[in-house]
Amino acid sequence: MWGIVDFSWSVEQLAYRQTVIEFAKKELNDRLIERDHDSEFSREAWQKCADFGLLGLPFPEELGGQGADYLTTMLAMEALGYGCRDNGLIFSLGAHLWSGATPIARFGTPEQKDRYLRGMIDGSLIAVQGMTEPGSGSDAYSLATTATQDGDGWVLNGSKTFITNAPVADVFVVFTSVDRSKGWLGITAFIVEKDTPGLTVGKPFHKMGIRTSPMSELVFEDCRLPAEAMLAKRGSGMMVFNHSIEHERGAILAHTIGNMERQLEEAVAYARERRQFGQPIGKFQAVSHKLVDMKVRLESARLLVYRLGWEWDRGGGKAIDASMVKLVLSESWVQNSLDAMALHGAYGYMSEGQIEREVRDALASRIYSGTSDIQRNIIASQMKL
Repeated sequence: MWGIVDFSWSVEQLAYRQTVIEFAKKELNDRLIERDHDSEFSREAWQKCADFGLLGLPFPEELGGQGADYLTTMLAMEALGYGCRDNGLIFSLGAHLWSGATPIARFGTPEQKDRYLRGMIDGSLIAVQGMTEPGSGSDAYSLATTATQDGDGWVLNGSKTFITNAPVADVFVVFTSVDRSKGWLGITAFIVEKDTPGLTVGKPFHKMGIRTSPMSELVFEDCRLPAEAMLAKRGSGMMVFNHSIEHERGAILAHTIGNMERQLEEAVAYARERRQFGQPIGKFQAVSHKLVDMKVRLESARLLVYRLGWEWDRGGGKAIDASMVKLVLSESWVQNSLDAMALHGAYGYMSEGQIEREVRDALASRIYSGTSDIQRNIIASQMKL
């Protein structure tokens, strides 16, 4: 049973939300149609986000972060999604925050935090997680990448693919197997710097959507690491990954709340202005029902996100909660984007309208951080089905 859940925002939180929106509108949308076409990542926009404080929101002040609670962080991501139309940039920020910086913040040694986390917060370092392999996607723990102990250090061999931020990243949190006979008990995480001999970063992939977020493969060929590159303990990779993926699933799509809110406002305004057969198209039931469904999906998703942030701030939240957030947000964003495009007709299909890009960007959310079917599997298992 749930106790009292209070999502009342303080004056300071609401003022910060508005500040994030104004910052994003002013600083993060330049040349977006062209950058999307050219699959161009904006390091300038990234640094602006860092200087504004977005990369340090949930991290301790003593390391340069904002020390914000999770609920405030969720609200800030929502505001970012409302003001910034560059979903690729936001996706890269989310991957950096939740799968790159979070595991180091949680499991890193003081030396690792000082060496890497400070730079991840101030924007000088871009982080990424290396888990997915050509033969292991949803089956995340069947890793072929190995780490072999050699004296005091380790030697990595193998490859990773579909790695967000890889072409521009400075630091990689890489998951390997140190003993394949032990299955998940042999998985171990390492921190790898981009200039480490034996690491090759592949050419960027060309994608259907979120094109301004670069992605490529990683190849490790006798990549030698010192002992201090290990993150947490030998064989604790599953614990590290589960912690980071749960936060990633629960938070990486928080921005879509703001995105869907903006979509709905624009669709309602268009339905009031566009006239057919002598009246605004919003007067037709087929149109108004689409808008109602968009509103219901938005508000239902918003409550799930807020509740999860509230739980995390109180030391709660389970895998099922993060999976429900991921499932509902991704499916709602896709359907709302499709409905927005349909409501705008041919204009919604044109690049200059910027709605067709929303559809392309949204579709990927059903895949990354665990597909929608994987989230359903997790939820079903937690229901003891």
